[in-house]
Amino acid sequence: MADYDLHHHGDREVGPGLVDLAVNVRLPRPPEWLRRELVSAVDSLAAYPSPASAQSAVAARHGRPVDEVLVTAGAAEAFTLLASALRPRHAVVVHPQFTEPEAALRAAGHEVSRVVLSDSDGFVLGPAVVPESADLVFVGNPTNPTSVLHPAAVLRGLVRPGRLLVVDEAFLDAIPGEAESLAGESLDGVVVLRSLTKTWGLAGLRAGYVLGPADVVARLAAVQPPWSVSTLAGVATVACCRPAALEEAEKLAVTAEADREYLVSRLAELGLPALGEPRGPFVLVEGPDDGLRRRLRDVGFAVRRGDTFPGLGPRHLRLAVRSREVTDGFVAALARVLQVLPGAGRRRRRSG
Repeated sequence: MADYDLHHHGDREVGPGLVDLAVNVRLPRPPEWLRRELVSAVDSLAAYPSPASAQSAVAARHGRPVDEVLVTAGAAEAFTLLASALRPRHAVVVHPQFTEPEAALRAAGHEVSRVVLSDSDGFVLGPAVVPESADLVFVGNPTNPTSVLHPAAVLRGLVRPGRLLVVDEAFLDAIPGEAESLAGESLDGVVVLRSLTKTWGLAGLRAGYVLGPADVVARLAAVQPPWSVSTLAGVATVACCRPAALEEAEKLAVTAEADREYLVSRLAELGLPALGEPRGPFVLVEGPDDGLRRRLRDVGFAVRRGDTFPGLGPRHLRLAVRSREVTDGFVAALARVLQVLPGAGRRRRRSG
């Protein structure tokens, strides 16, 4: 099995003076209304935190019983809890995708099989690609880094007796209408993970949650460290589950979709189309050589390297969606560096 740096993340690409297209956090800071709520909670930090209010808020937001919710210190903590609480005989991770699920499983001593989707068919997922013997399956939706959104019906088709399907929906609230989400469905054998990081600019706070069958949630809670979810993370979770916040998130998702389509169109002008059919707030491209990332860095833009994702190589780059103004600046810089290689801007790739 090929060796990949499963612990490499986009924040390691960012540096002083660089425009950040490497980290998939949409806002540079939490919105003002959320900052006010966080500041107002500072005086309560002397008390030990309780996730009860956040748990109830998440349950109401998704129409789930409270015992089907576990609030976590970011969605990433959920991967560690799943790896610690479960004893799979055959764990499978569908790649290319966020690498922390596999990293957590391996750190807990589990063997992991990889199902690698192909760019040649747009990274399309089908139930037949997952071995019948798999009793624990991880898949992202939309998937990081491909930005492909898998149909909910296809995901339901992966459900089997004796199998736990874990769907990472960390970016699903960036999809208008939260299309193809399983978060509101109480399905046997399905766990959904959510994050508040991406939409609300909360990467440093660590706020997320798990939705799943009550018995699975109880097993995860049994191995969760005491007071894992901070007071401020709990306050943020409650605030971001309110109707007004959900309405704002939907508007942000619509804006992100328009900004993504603009980025895709500008990339296509340079002969560098997005791979697959991107639906999330980021796109995947394949450059003409493995030095494009370094040349972009030299002209002031940080992008996410792709060769740490199983199934991708050093020519793959993930680009975070930003405003049209930032995109225009990036595309101008990209056009300049592509001229370093004769004909580099006239690449072939299909867009989906």
